[in-house]
Amino acid sequence: MSNKRYIAIIPARYASTRFPAKPLALLCGKPIIQRVYERVRPCFDETVVATDNEEIMRLVQSFGGKAIMTSPNHKSGTDRCWEAYQKCGARYDVVVNVQGDEPFIRASQLEAVKTCFDDADTQIATLVMPFTPDTDFALIENPNSPKVVVDKKGFAMYFSRSVIPFIRGREQSVWSSQHVFYKHIGLYAYKVDVLKEITKLPQSELELAESLEQLRWLENGYKIKVQQTRQETIGIDTPEDLHKAEIFLKTHGEEHC
Repeated sequence: MSNKRYIAIIPARYASTRFPAKPLALLCGKPIIQRVYERVRPCFDETVVATDNEEIMRLVQSFGGKAIMTSPNHKSGTDRCWEAYQKCGARYDVVVNVQGDEPFIRASQLEAVKTCFDDADTQIATLVMPFTPDTDFALIENPNSPKVVVDKKGFAMYFSRSVIPFIRGREQSVWSSQHVFYKHIGLYAYKVDVLKEITKLPQSELELAESLEQLRWLENGYKIKVQQTRQETIGIDTPEDLHKAEIFLKTHGEEHC
């Protein structure tokens, strides 16, 4: 059994172009950030919300959670996680960055990403979900759903908004039956020293081209271990997504989400 200590940090900023004050929005009567926190907390030695807003901080404290104020100027959740970790007042081996708009994140997914660190070569870890052979190709080629190719040892080789790999000589309509394509799930975990290092890296050419932060890490030689999940996550990016999440929750019930 691993003796590593894990802290989950949930970035939750107030300003959002598509959905301002999203962490405070109610999902079937309970704030989104509370739903995320309550799902994450049992899986880790410590769980904290990293926010830039006092109202969010007070809300988290009101339901018994822990929150840390961070700068409003961070460009990414990774940077916010590092500041929060420095302020948390305790030492851990691995920081897990859980997005604050994933109220249906499952314990099995959180545990899966933790198992990546059983491999001593793992510096950063993330999750992928295989597209099934009957997946509509339009879903696979959606640029808002990044794809990843993985090597024989389970490390990411490349992430892209394009479909990778390209299947030469076959019609796209049969690609998903010829190869297992992987959808990237945006859950990250980092060894603490690696998190410190990657927050100091300047943006890279590949990152700027694809608008994918993880390419900065690959381009600088960091190894990203990949674990699979068969369960889809339901993120909330817009008020419309919140409405869909409410329908999902009412249809399936708390115990099945």
